[in-house]
Amino acid sequence: MAANGNSEFSFTNNGSARNGLTKIQTQKKQNGICHDDSAPPVKAQTIDELHSLQKKKSAPTTPIKGTEGTFGVLSEEERQKQQLQSISASLASLTRETGPKLVKGDPARKSETPKAHTVHHHHDAPTISVSDSSLKFTHVLYNLSPAELYEQAIKYEKGSFITSTGALATLSGAKTGRSPRDKRVVRDETTENDLWWGKGSPNIEMDEHTFMVNRERAVDYLISLEKVFVNDQFLNWDPENRIKVRIVSARAYHSLFMHNMCIRPSPEELENFGTPDFTIYNAGQFPCNRYTHYMTSSTSIDINLSRREMVILGTQYAGEMKKGLFSVMHYLMPKRQILSLHSGCNMGKDGDVALFFGLSGTGKTTLSTDHNRYLIGDDEHCWSDNGVSNIEGGCYAKCIDLAKEKEPDIWNAIIFGTVLENVVFDEHTREVDYTDKSVTENTRAAYPIEYIPNAKIPCVGPHPKNVILLACDAFGVLPPVSKLSLAQTMYHFISGYTALVAGTEDGIKEPQATFSACFGAAFIMLHPTTYAAMLAEKMQKHGATGWLVNTGWSGGRYGLGNRIKLPYTRNIIDAIHSGQLLNATYKKTEVFGLEIPTEIEGVPSEILDPINTWSDKKAYKDTLLQLGRLFKKNFETFTNYKIGKDGKLTDEIVAAGPDF
Repeated sequence: MAANGNSEFSFTNNGSARNGLTKIQTQKKQNGICHDDSAPPVKAQTIDELHSLQKKKSAPTTPIKGTEGTFGVLSEEERQKQQLQSISASLASLTRETGPKLVKGDPARKSETPKAHTVHHHHDAPTISVSDSSLKFTHVLYNLSPAELYEQAIKYEKGSFITSTGALATLSGAKTGRSPRDKRVVRDETTENDLWWGKGSPNIEMDEHTFMVNRERAVDYLISLEKVFVNDQFLNWDPENRIKVRIVSARAYHSLFMHNMCIRPSPEELENFGTPDFTIYNAGQFPCNRYTHYMTSSTSIDINLSRREMVILGTQYAGEMKKGLFSVMHYLMPKRQILSLHSGCNMGKDGDVALFFGLSGTGKTTLSTDHNRYLIGDDEHCWSDNGVSNIEGGCYAKCIDLAKEKEPDIWNAIIFGTVLENVVFDEHTREVDYTDKSVTENTRAAYPIEYIPNAKIPCVGPHPKNVILLACDAFGVLPPVSKLSLAQTMYHFISGYTALVAGTEDGIKEPQATFSACFGAAFIMLHPTTYAAMLAEKMQKHGATGWLVNTGWSGGRYGLGNRIKLPYTRNIIDAIHSGQLLNATYKKTEVFGLEIPTEIEGVPSEILDPINTWSDKKAYKDTLLQLGRLFKKNFETFTNYKIGKDGKLTDEIVAAGPDF
């Protein structure tokens, strides 16, 4: 084995090193020079000088728009100055005419002086007020690499460790999940008539003034720190409709999380990034003032669609940023006639795309991750005139009870660069115990999508052929698969049904029906029927078929029947992908009026009609009617909302529900 052409290394048996390992022998080449002794001595007097030699700086060579000359190139210093001016403008305040003084780099590195990249503001008028923060520099750590963010987290953030597989384990503090009751949206002229307000809506209002109070609190906190992390990234893999986002945060963990979850720009794209379309101020370590109007706790997640800004106070759970941006996309994309979807998405080798909708525990991730198909994305998508595109650049997987045998792709993705939230690990070996719920049951892994071997990069695909709605029916009365009409697809899409099994602590084992509009009610901004109408229009235009797949119980409700076997569900999904189910023979069920196939290869025919699997037929019919009533009660929220001028479409959707 040659090393730089000067010496050769080989393993020999002529003696052994300590621990009994074979010694490595170095043979000198014919010229008698061994590479290791021929290097000139390093001309560095201090470790800082040595470090400066170690760093390789590469000047950008991409021509900048608007520069003079054919080969106009912006200097590194000028480019950094522009970046810092943009970030300073983002952090500007109502009480300060200019943003803070910013400097690039880690304050711990004394060799880097603030003078080099100070942002100079040229204003004739004096600043409105001067605070102590204007006398200091805020260091900006801009778009750091995962390796740099690891160093920052391990040095400065308590509770950050490297696990045995190389992932970064972190703690999110007291909040280990989202706080939907603390999320607020500014109600103003922009949103008054556009957004879904009132009963059933996730949008809790606040006014512009209160938003600015919280924004001021967050910005003042961030610029009081010695350093902040800034990420400039993209959302949406469709180049025509991507959104530029800026995330300003105080923790390396948050910066690495968003590095993974958003789309990572190339160096060339960063040079021309310019002004972001949306900005997040994550001051999660600092609480909001509970006495501020509209506040109900020390946590507040506030979205202002007019200002295109989001403020986070009082929670360090990183998922708030991911889902906050998803809410924003649920507003911005429909404005462009693009449907935003809370779904998984994969594509066959022939280009056939399937969307998977489903609430937690229905098998959305498991069924959309298929080794015979390409993964476009696991959670958030857009459907435009160009086809489908993933909104994100990564995956946010649940880790509780994670096992290599069950979910090898997720297991293998937990390597260097991945963020592990709130997991428990062995103090010595750093091996993670995924069964341990000591911190929270909501343990998570965030990793770039390219960590999945069959991910399709770029994450885009043609128009979907199949729209699969997943329900884990613990009542045991829904068929394993049903082919839906367009109106039925809209009805079940708006309903967003699954059934959870109640906790065993209080002894209750009755299933509990859960309805989440559009399979993601916590994140939608417009009325659910708006998204349903867009889905129907796109399905009709591109010839997609709707399917309802039950991954729950058969032969009785939870505790009496059995869960439908995963291999049977996989065979059903395969039959949908192949087109086999389009040509099957169908019959209609009672109450829900669902079209069910009489035969599917690899699935026992008797389970296809759930009544066959129940020994007590009366109990089956009673339970079916019980579920039908729950559907009807849930849908009352939507029956008064008319789609279109005559409201005919609303009537069609209601008619597609249970009939008894």
